[in-house]
Amino acid sequence: MSFETFVKEYRGGILENIHIGQLSCVNGAKEEIYSVGQNHEPVYFRSAAKPFQAIPIFLKGAIEKWGITPEESALFMASQRGELYHQERLQSLIKKLPFKEEQLICAASYPLNEGAKEKYIHERHEKRKLYHNCAGKHLGFLTACLANDYPFENYCDIDHPLQQQIKNCIMNLSEVAEDQLILGVDGCGAPNFAIPLRNMAIAYLKLANPHLIEDEKMRNAVIQIVNLMNGYPNMIASENFICSTLLMDSNIVAKGGAQGVYCFSLKKEKLSFVFKIMNGSEMPWSIIIANLLEQIDYANKETIKNVKAIRSNHIKNDAGVVVGEIVSTIQLFI
Repeated sequence: MSFETFVKEYRGGILENIHIGQLSCVNGAKEEIYSVGQNHEPVYFRSAAKPFQAIPIFLKGAIEKWGITPEESALFMASQRGELYHQERLQSLIKKLPFKEEQLICAASYPLNEGAKEKYIHERHEKRKLYHNCAGKHLGFLTACLANDYPFENYCDIDHPLQQQIKNCIMNLSEVAEDQLILGVDGCGAPNFAIPLRNMAIAYLKLANPHLIEDEKMRNAVIQIVNLMNGYPNMIASENFICSTLLMDSNIVAKGGAQGVYCFSLKKEKLSFVFKIMNGSEMPWSIIIANLLEQIDYANKETIKNVKAIRSNHIKNDAGVVVGEIVSTIQLFI
């Protein structure tokens, strides 16, 4: 493996921490125009796979058949943070569907955001599967089983017809060969796939530019998915989180995953970026993304401003005094 330094943290002028990583960027012709710190080894999608894992739902008209609202539909692609509006939509969604919360494979959890979690615990509520960070995806899995007449049982087994369909969607959109795809298990219990970053970037390029998808039904499903992600960004994460902030810009399709994976694609510019921080940290995401957008002279300066506002590049002590800085060192143009 070959990694490069993406972020440096300085305290009192002395280098204290570094974050190493790898990056791929493809253009509209699906050519890799930037490759930083990688040898094209497989990397797990983690939750960045969620838009692709949702495709089977939208191929069968399940949204219309079961009267699922746009806000509820967005949860299928979400890493929701447990805010009250997430809780309410998760509750309303499962009431419309003929299965029960106990059938979800994901673990019972508290809401993820700290404020929502504190309020929930203070009100003496128990953990629920419905409030797992990936519950929307799992509700989507069962909805896809319902729409496709697949069995609910063992829906996360890789041999289950739903997971085989998802695998085929990912292979199709990423243009990865089957012998380059590695199977693993995600934190929520669902299958997850590792592929080279270049192929991940190609898949996200097609989310942003669905005309590149030959299959008409899959193209229409992707258009629906992306419209929901851009239309209801706070359902995908929540306020002041990088995914929701980027998705507020209708020109960007974006989704992060656990262990430092981030994917985003620009529609008009026909550029798709995927990077992974090798220590698994999400802390540098916004600093790196702002740097990349500045380097390509991205036209929407408000988006760059909003991304920078997520995390300051200043390091502060417990009293709020600036004692250092965080610097993104990725260079696309050398």
